[in-house]
Amino acid sequence: MHKPLVLILFMLITATISKAQSADEVYDRYLDFNLARLQGEEDKATDLAEQLMKDTLKLAPKVRVNFYNSAAKLYEDGSQSVKAIELYERVVAAQPQYYVAHRALGYLYLKNIPDADKPLDKPSTNQDYIKTVKKSLPQLEKAQACDADENTLTLIKTLYKNIGDSAALASLDNRLKTLQKGCIDILSD
Repeated sequence: MHKPLVLILFMLITATISKAQSADEVYDRYLDFNLARLQGEEDKATDLAEQLMKDTLKLAPKVRVNFYNSAAKLYEDGSQSVKAIELYERVVAAQPQYYVAHRALGYLYLKNIPDADKPLDKPSTNQDYIKTVKKSLPQLEKAQACDADENTLTLIKTLYKNIGDSAALASLDNRLKTLQKGCIDILSD
């Protein structure tokens, strides 16, 4: 009777140790990824990021968010906007007050709109344009509220005019004041 109990206990301990080692190995790869990024080894960092993607659940939640943010920046700098957007969206979902990711998302969403920052003669009726602008604006507003930038503010105002949303433009200052609360500019792990 004691043998089955001892065997089950042994299996549980072995599984726990194996899992802990696996998480440690993933964390070590995360450290290698950060080192490669800091040393300017973009190709190596990209390879390590791809390897880490399938094991991110083994990282602690805050470390995972940091990894997503760092990998997103790496992809953004490497002109891989689609991958960067996906990861920045994960960052914003986990840390909604981290305005740096909001700013990146706002500009990345607009990346495929030529001359997005140029005023139009009349409000656009292009539904794809309007949809993209409406997706970008909340991101840009959060970034603007937390870290005021004249260029971003001008872009926000231009986009509202370009989609003909004068009501949202008129209430912009109030929204920015509300969005200022709880801004985070550095992620901790």
